[in-house]
Amino acid sequence: MPGLAKISAAPQTAANDASDLSGIAGRLPPLLSVIAGMVDLTGFFTLGNIFTAHITGNLVLSAAAVVRGGPLNLAQMFAIPVFMFAVSATWLIARTCGRHGLPLVRLLLEAQFLLLAVVLIFSILTKPSTDPHGLTAGITAMIAVAAMACQYALLRLALPKVVSTAVMTGNLTNAVLSLMEAVSRRGSLAAADMERLRGSLRLLFGFLIGCLVAAGAVSFGGEWAWSLPVALAAVAIVLR
Repeated sequence: MPGLAKISAAPQTAANDASDLSGIAGRLPPLLSVIAGMVDLTGFFTLGNIFTAHITGNLVLSAAAVVRGGPLNLAQMFAIPVFMFAVSATWLIARTCGRHGLPLVRLLLEAQFLLLAVVLIFSILTKPSTDPHGLTAGITAMIAVAAMACQYALLRLALPKVVSTAVMTGNLTNAVLSLMEAVSRRGSLAAADMERLRGSLRLLFGFLIGCLVAAGAVSFGGEWAWSLPVALAAVAIVLR
């Protein structure tokens, strides 16, 4: 009967969705780490030393400038509330559209791609690196911050078991602790610890590779360096 068929198919559909999410949780985060490394370093070099993916750095530099009375970079200060607003907006979009699982992953990946594409187009048109502390550089940085906020929110809303793809402190901690466990057990690790070590190292290397590639791209291509994270954001949508 049609009704019974639908009921029997529901558990299978749920199992397939869970399997798909598990698969993408292994494939997608390393690529997102590369994107985050590219965005962070490109923004730092071309937009007046703004950490577009590492908000903690902006908070530290802003606090240091306030306390020590040095030159205050307004873009570094604005990056913090803009990040909060972008995360809130991403949550609102996810809640309003009612998507979950893979459809939500695709939606937020598309949002990240669009924001990074705007950064690329705006950078090529306005050349913010020529005045890294000017208005256009500040606007570009805020859009890039919003793109990274979307990536953070994507992980928390759709893939909550995945560790951060942009903040490497936690990944480095996981890797060191796993290695210490291996040393204490004479090279043997439990399956869960081994998986944690592999996942942390993939994200660490991904972020580092993103930074190194972006450094070369900025040196040779200037504003066109933003095309690399845009291209990888498009790949992430297809990879999904």
